[in-house]
Parts: sequence; structure tokens; C-alpha cells
Amino acid sequence: MPVVLPGAPALAPLLARGALLSPFKRPRPDADFPRSRLVLPGLRIDLARLAAYERVCGFATGDDALPATYPHVLGFPLAMRLMSARGFPLPLLGLVHTSIEITQRRAPAATGEYELSVHVGGLEPHRRGTEASVITEMRADGDVVWESRSTYLARHRTQHSGGATGDDRERLPAVAEWRLAADVGRRYGAASGDRNPIHLHPLTARLFGFPRAIAHGMWTVARCLAAHGVPERARVEARFRAPVLLPGTVTYAADGGRFELRGSGDRVHLSGSVSGLGAADATS
Repeated sequence: MPVVLPGAPALAPLLARGALLSPFKRPRPDADFPRSRLVLPGLRIDLARLAAYERVCGFATGDDALPATYPHVLGFPLAMRLMSARGFPLPLLGLVHTSIEITQRRAPAATGEYELSVHVGGLEPHRRGTEASVITEMRADGDVVWESRSTYLARHRTQHSGGATGDDRERLPAVAEWRLAADVGRRYGAASGDRNPIHLHPLTARLFGFPRAIAHGMWTVARCLAAHGVPERARVEARFRAPVLLPGTVTYAADGGRFELRGSGDRVHLSGSVSGLGAADATS
């Protein structure tokens, strides 16, 4: 059943609620989960906030089309409302964004009016725990113009815990080296609204087991796509493999439709791909 919201919920109270409820969650793949679909109608883009996002992620400012990752930012408060709820079975603390798949049927205009909807797609067993999928859709005049599927992992003991996954793929050729400042997390948090403590400061990151602040995963995707380019009708897939510590230096690598972000020792932080949609895919 759809739940229509009067506006985007504030993220800070949702983070606090999710943190308080986390110790009481007992994740498992067969747990029940919220079935409601949150809907935000009549959405218009805050152009100043969009410009700040474009600057911190490396996109050109002033384009009429939204960056392919920006609808995720718009839908994230709705996703957080679902994932911080008492009925969501995975604890928000420690929840890891593991992947995102974006289908852009046409590039949404920055000056358009949209309806956003978010719902939980389901739970699946993962070798390291339980993974939830969260579906975000952006509609214009009733048609879905952009949609995404994000997966979030709650780690817990399973029968298949442990073991290495490995990644034997041939490394992509290096294109650029990026030096990331210590304040990237704070700048992205200000532009996106996602002010998770692990991204903001070394002291708050250490409370959650990180030696320094880490970059937002969605910032790493956006920064790579800003360099790579995305067709107007496109499918983007990205997997988050290891956190990026701030400050730091990373290598952006790409070949054809594939891209990745590597750190020292050729450690892969992010891998992904971009492909164009055919006419049938764009209208389905």
C-alpha cells in the first residue's frame, strides 16, 4: 500500500532512530520486512543544492539533465525512513551499501517535476549475512524515467561465513590519479544530506572501527561517472568492494564501458560498468 509523504523526511532523526533500534534487530533472510511503498509527489529540484552536488562530485554545473546518481540522493531519505523503522529486520548500524544498479530511461531534467517512490524489494541470503534490496523509482507524467536497485548487507554468522571471494579480472588501464582531501566526506554530506559520522571526521569514524573517515560509496560512483560519462539512456552497475580512507590517493581506471577505482597495492574499492539502453529497454 502506498504511503504518500508531504515532504522528504529529515535524515538526522532517522539515523538516530535506526541506531537506537539496531541492538534489538535479529537479521535473517526469511524475516518479514515493510511492504509499504513510500511516495513523494510533486518533487522539484533545489538547483542550488544540485549545483553543490555537481561541484563536489566533478560533474559540469548548469546542465539541464540531472547526473545519473542524483535521483538516489533525492530518494535516500525515503529509503532511510524504511530502513530505520522498527519493522525493518536489519540493524542500521553496520549496514553496508554493497551495490547499485541504475536504469535511466531518459535523463531527468533539473527543472522538471517528479514523483519519487521507494520500497523494499526483499531479503536474500548472503555468504556474510543477509542482504536487503531497496528499489527507488522516479516518475514524470506517470512514466518511470529513472529507477535503481541498491543492496545493503547486514553481516552475521552464516553457514557460509568466511572464505575469500577473490577477483581475478584483469585490471583496467589507469586513466587518472585523484588526491582526495580530508573534507570530501563533509562536503558531500553537506550537498547530499547524508551526514553519517563515518564520513565526517576521523574521531567519529573511529567510533565505528575505521582508522580515518571514509568516502561515501555513492560519492565514489558519482565521481567515476563524472569522468566516464553516461548516455542519456543508460544502465549503470556498480559494486562497492572496499572503503576509501580520507585523505588518500586513488586511481581511476577505465576501458570501454567498464570502470574501477583502485587504491594502494591495486586494491579495488569500486568496480562498475555503463551501457546504453536500446529503444525497447528505454520504453519498457
